[in-house]
Amino acid sequence: MASAFPPAEILFAGAGKVIGWEVRPEENVGAPYGFELVENCLICKLRTDSFFCSLPKTSLEAFDHIKYTASYPAGAVLFVEGQAPRGIYMLCKGRVKLSTTSSEGKTLILKIAQPGEVLGMHATVSGTPYEITAETGQPCQLNFVKRDDFLNFLQNHGDACLKAAQHLSKDCQTAYQQIRSLGLSHSAPERLARLLLEWTSSSPQQAEPKVKLALTHEEIAQIIGTSRETVTRVLADFRKRQIAVLKGSTLTVRNKAVLERLVGA
Repeated sequence: MASAFPPAEILFAGAGKVIGWEVRPEENVGAPYGFELVENCLICKLRTDSFFCSLPKTSLEAFDHIKYTASYPAGAVLFVEGQAPRGIYMLCKGRVKLSTTSSEGKTLILKIAQPGEVLGMHATVSGTPYEITAETGQPCQLNFVKRDDFLNFLQNHGDACLKAAQHLSKDCQTAYQQIRSLGLSHSAPERLARLLLEWTSSSPQQAEPKVKLALTHEEIAQIIGTSRETVTRVLADFRKRQIAVLKGSTLTVRNKAVLERLVGA
């Protein structure tokens, strides 16, 4: 099932603010965000080794029958903190920002979800409200599965149920790591250094690892629990000392050893 724009009834929250869309099947009316929708999980070239993508053929076919495929623009809110769970979103392409906001309006970005991850699973399985807000950071393709369909799918496919448990366990580990980082880091440079090391951990053999930084200074500040001004100042200091240099959207780590010393690695 596919839809080119968020498929379809817009949800509003006070003052006419759009918070998401009620997902339903629609005809494919094109691909306005620079990529074609991939509707069939069995032949999808976007498949990764994570979660449902790696399920056996029988289970993958069953999943394919209950999902709704859609593309979303950057800045689309999939669900909001405190909202009753309608189902899960599987991220196929793009990135999604997961955040929480205090009563005073302070936002903390908990994670930047990558392709292959499933969003909203904890709330969907437990039946409790979504504990975070999910917002697309760039044009994305996602598969949506209604809550009842997803629970029935897990009951009937033990391999998928195990994958769900592993995914929830990984999310828990990620939360522990972030709590450790925020709670035990003594300074903003240490927190930022830890974040840069995490981002470049997939390129351990590169002398000067690079990463595409599709985040603003404000968003980086929301990840490490500090202010935008502090992030700007620390990045400028890193650049001056040739520790890490941000040029355009590409961040290059010039001296990984200094970052490791900052975090006590």
